[in-house]
Amino acid sequence: MPLKDLPAEQRPREKLLARGAGALADSELLALLLRTGYRGHGVFALAAQVLQACGGFAGLLAATPDTLKAIKGLGPAKRAELLAVMEMARRALAEGLRTAPVLDAPGKARDFLALQLGERAQEVFAVLFLDGQHRLLQFEELFTGTLAQTSVYPREVVKRALALNAGAVILAHNHPSGVAEPSRADEYLTQTLKSALQLVDVRVLDHLVVGRGQVVSLAERGLL
Repeated sequence: MPLKDLPAEQRPREKLLARGAGALADSELLALLLRTGYRGHGVFALAAQVLQACGGFAGLLAATPDTLKAIKGLGPAKRAELLAVMEMARRALAEGLRTAPVLDAPGKARDFLALQLGERAQEVFAVLFLDGQHRLLQFEELFTGTLAQTSVYPREVVKRALALNAGAVILAHNHPSGVAEPSRADEYLTQTLKSALQLVDVRVLDHLVVGRGQVVSLAERGLL
């Protein structure tokens, strides 16, 4: 059924304005962005189809242009709008890390990394480069590997830290399996990078392992 044919109190826009965004189901919230469906499928059906294909909002936020292009009913305009919303979410989280020391609100760094890495199909090693007051200078994905592992080169991490004049870093990588439990290899890599960065007076504040819905801190585990 087209949105215009629904009773006013059931239309997502009117419902949101009257009761707040929290009153909308996931499919209703997405339908508000999509606005229309495609032939034989209403906008709610399309919204449900997108969420199912991506594995919910977490997967949608990590979706690539190619992933969205493969979903029937998402034309260029709809794909562009969804990608723009996802990028705004990432930038909003990054802004919070640039304006205050990361350690003052560690949850923000975890949320940011979960959004960036949590649904990636390949293992990615990334670094939050911080200034002397532990505010974000730059987030960079430095190495990408396979489903199970990636190769990390300490010299390249040191070079980027020096180029950005970083005073500290937070290391991060994802586990595509979805399980965020650190491995012995993760512990060894952390110590290797910590030793290399100490030579140029750059502190490693933490190494965060990102899974689906979970981010584990090696510092909190006493493994730093």
